[in-house]
Formats: sequence, C-alpha cells, structure tokens
Amino acid sequence: MSIDFRAIMSGERKGLLASLMRTGLSIGSVPYRIAIARRNRSYDTGRSEIHRCGVPVISVGNLTTGGTGKTPVVCFLAKWFRAQGIRVAIVSRGYGRGENDANDEALELHARLPDVPHVQDADRVEAARIAVEELETELILMDDGFQHRRLHRDLDVVVIDATEPFGFGHLLPRGLLREPIVSLRRADIVILSRCDSVSDQAIQRIEQRVQQANARVPIVHSSHTPTRLLEYPNREMPIDSLRGRNIAVVSAIGNPAAFAETLRGCGANLVDSRTLPDHDAYSPDTVQAIRQWARSLGDAVSMIVCTHKDLVKLCTDNLGGVPVAALLIELRLLSDPAPWESRLKPFATKKA
Repeated sequence: MSIDFRAIMSGERKGLLASLMRTGLSIGSVPYRIAIARRNRSYDTGRSEIHRCGVPVISVGNLTTGGTGKTPVVCFLAKWFRAQGIRVAIVSRGYGRGENDANDEALELHARLPDVPHVQDADRVEAARIAVEELETELILMDDGFQHRRLHRDLDVVVIDATEPFGFGHLLPRGLLREPIVSLRRADIVILSRCDSVSDQAIQRIEQRVQQANARVPIVHSSHTPTRLLEYPNREMPIDSLRGRNIAVVSAIGNPAAFAETLRGCGANLVDSRTLPDHDAYSPDTVQAIRQWARSLGDAVSMIVCTHKDLVKLCTDNLGGVPVAALLIELRLLSDPAPWESRLKPFATKKA
C-alpha cells in the first residue's frame, strides 16, 4: 500500500494514524533543523570557506523540494545572457544521474539550450572551475544552488511555486521546506511561479510572508506558459491540439498536480494518469509496465502527455500503441521586468 505523504504533511489526511505519522515526522525534523542551522551559521560567520571561480555566478534555487519551476527560469536566464553576447554555462550537482553522464534535467536543458554547456558534478566548485578554465565561460548559472553555500554567488534567485509556496510550513521530513523561510534574507530576487493558477489574495499572502523575511527583495510574478507539444524526437505540434482531447498523463516530477492542472487549462480531458517518483529513471521494467497500462486504456484516450523532462528519458513517440508527446513550458513574466533586469544588467557587461 502506497502512502500519500503530501496528504499527511498538509494535514489533509485525518485520523489517529495520520496524526501519529505527523508527530513522528515532526520529531525527525528536529535534527534536520539543527544541522541546517549549524551549516548556515558556519558559512555566515566565515568558518566554512566560500570559493570564488573568477566569473559572476547566478544561483537559481528554491526553499522546498519538488517542482517549483526552476528549469524554465534557468532557460530564461541563459537565453537572456546569450542575447547579450555572454558565454554562459550551467553547473549543477547532477542529482539522480547514477552511472549516466547527465540526469533528466541536464538532458532537458541540452535540448532547450544546445549552445549552452552543462557541467554536472557533486563538487560544484570543481564544476565551476571546469566551466571557466576549460570552456571559457563568462558567466555561470548554478542550477538548484540556494542551499549550496560553498560556491560564491553574485546573485541568488529563489523560485517559489505559488500553488505550493512554503512546503506546508514545516522542514523536512515533516514538510517540504529544505531550510526555514527566514533564509530568504539571502535572496536577491524572488520569482513567484504559476501565479496564473492562484488568486490575487493568495499571491498577496505569499508576498507578505516573503517580505517578513526580506523586506527589500524584489518579487517578480511569472507564469509557466504552455507553448507547444513535442513528439519525439523533434516534431512540434500546436498547443490547441490538446483542446477537447481525451488524454492520459505520465510524469516523474516534483509537482504532478500542477502539471495536470496546466493540461486542464489547455482544454484537455484527463482520463487517467501514472505518477512516478521525482527523477525516476524509467527503467525497462517501469517502461514495460507503462506500456501495459497504456494498452489497457484502449480507445479511451488518443494521446499520452508527459513533461519534457520525462520525454528525454522515454525517447519514444509511442507507448502501448498510444502516441506520446511532451508539453513544452516557457517562463512568462507577468510583472514589470525592470527590477529583474536591473539586477541582471551589471553581469551582462564584458570585462575589458
């Protein structure tokens, strides 16, 4: 029997067992809180060394686990700096890549940004060194870098998912927070993603919480806008082809509910779904099980839709006789871009 831990963390699941589980998770959060506090204090006081790599570093990160929408932000930034003539490289830890050279996020970023190198290494200081010395990089984008304090950054961009902003208000494992909300005092820009999926009142509450931690940080509103469908390997289809269509969904992402809601917003009828753990590798056994599930759907659906991150691992245009396509998402700014661009422009000027 699988356990819906989100229902436990959020308090949605009631009853004695759920209460006992929340108590146990709260106890588990205590050592985690202590470890995070000690680690941050070590960097704040200078006891732990922070390394510079000789070029500007912009970190894109978040406060919570799961899918807040960092990848579209990284793509947006990379394209913005490339348009200014700056040689950009992305560095990341490469979580979940196993024995492969790249994980799903790196494969997706390569597909979106073929002219931007991506260096993955658990030692991101070493990854930055490679990017600068071997790839002649002029600016580094550190993906998922807010908690990685060892590499100096010149700008900290924090992405907050407006549909699930603060991880149910608790640190791991009781909630989804990777560190306390007060850590936003280190942020230079906060981007609220998926603002089009919540009310204005909800956005105001999120902004108030952010400003309690950092009254001066600019807050940028954005949406994750579906732009088109991609059939493997490179056939694109208009987004309107989803309207009125019966589909099934396959995803291995941090926030599958938000992805499903996006598809409904495109006019699709969601008949069934298959949700896998975030960053699932899609082993042969898993893919075979998905094929069997797809065949069982029969004529009830005319397409299976996944994310781009899923498609780069599936590498197919068909599952169990059902066509497969990925929904492509782009970042769209909903608020005045001036606060954002004023922070970026100093890093878009090449040194003489």
